[in-house]
Amino acid sequence: MTQPGDEEPADSIRGEYEKHGPAEFYRRFGPDYRNPHEDSVRRSIALALDRWRPDLSRVLDLAAGSGEATLALRDLGAGHVDGIDPYTAKAYERRTNRAAEPLRFEDVAAGALSGRTYTLVVCSFALHLCEPSRLPAVAYQLSLVAPALLILTPHKRPHLRPEWGWELIGEQVVERVRSRFYRSATGRSG
Repeated sequence: MTQPGDEEPADSIRGEYEKHGPAEFYRRFGPDYRNPHEDSVRRSIALALDRWRPDLSRVLDLAAGSGEATLALRDLGAGHVDGIDPYTAKAYERRTNRAAEPLRFEDVAAGALSGRTYTLVVCSFALHLCEPSRLPAVAYQLSLVAPALLILTPHKRPHLRPEWGWELIGEQVVERVRSRFYRSATGRSG
């Protein structure tokens, strides 16, 4: 039996997340948030980029957290990385020295990224949290701004469908982090 304080960081975060709900969790803990799986996320990104070799000249880190993916991408040669996260902007800026735009999945679904161009979108440990009814619109909007999408998730979710604008190219699992690489089916060339 575990005692309070004996939990793994991921278990304590999951417990707090379930206890407070997403909005309250990030209101309370967002400025100090760190993904306890950061090392696995970094390894997963490195292996995914080596395997699928996407263009890294202009990357969007969607739901950027405290910048785990942004920092990994920079270390791996990404030319420019924009971060978006409405809940952890202070933690993101503290670690990356860049501001994160405060866009939510709802904003993306409503077309907030229209007119932008990225070569890759990376979403780490967040897209499985998108409301299922909103996921098709979020996915489609992302397919209009980038030719490639890399999703990292601790779950088997989400599964993007071709009619949402994405074709699954491949999948890998590293230390319980699932990476799925998609190509845009909307003709977006980057």
